[in-house]
Amino acid sequence: MTVTRWTRRLLFAAVAVLAPALAGCEAGFNAPTQEYHPAAFGNYASPSHLSIQNAFVLGPAPGAVLPAGGQAGAFLALYAADGDRLESVTAPGAAASVRLVGGPVTLAPQTLVTLTGPAPRIVLTGLTRPLTGGQSIALVLDFANAGAVALQVPVMPHAYEYATYSPPRLPPAPTTAPRARTSPTPSASP
Repeated sequence: MTVTRWTRRLLFAAVAVLAPALAGCEAGFNAPTQEYHPAAFGNYASPSHLSIQNAFVLGPAPGAVLPAGGQAGAFLALYAADGDRLESVTAPGAAASVRLVGGPVTLAPQTLVTLTGPAPRIVLTGLTRPLTGGQSIALVLDFANAGAVALQVPVMPHAYEYATYSPPRLPPAPTTAPRARTSPTPSASP
């Protein structure tokens, strides 16, 4: 009888020790908990049927400044359960105008639409003040169905996780055609 009791205790102890160890090995070396997942520092908003995810403005490299009068790109992801259309964006107090590259953005129902680049689809032009990483600015997104949605978004430095994003392309410089040289023509004297 003591052998049976001893065997049961030993078997129970072995199961108690091995079960958690074997369960922990199930995922192997590619377990999601072992992978690096950077924090998303952008802002989020979820008015009615709409979700705005990880919204941010790409700033300059650390220690640099985007000058007033310059431009910056905004990046975000949009989801509309019933579908919608992003008509326009404004940045009150931060930019004179905001351009949607490619025009309004149609959001198909229950589909995530990423406006994350590599080049920005939302370009703030005519910055009204210098921008550096760490600041935040107001963006107002105007949707056909959801209306205007205002949110504060951070200005993220063009480094670390944000180093792969591209700043907006500079507008082409105006070119002037060379003037035709005129040579004095001899005048006929009567």
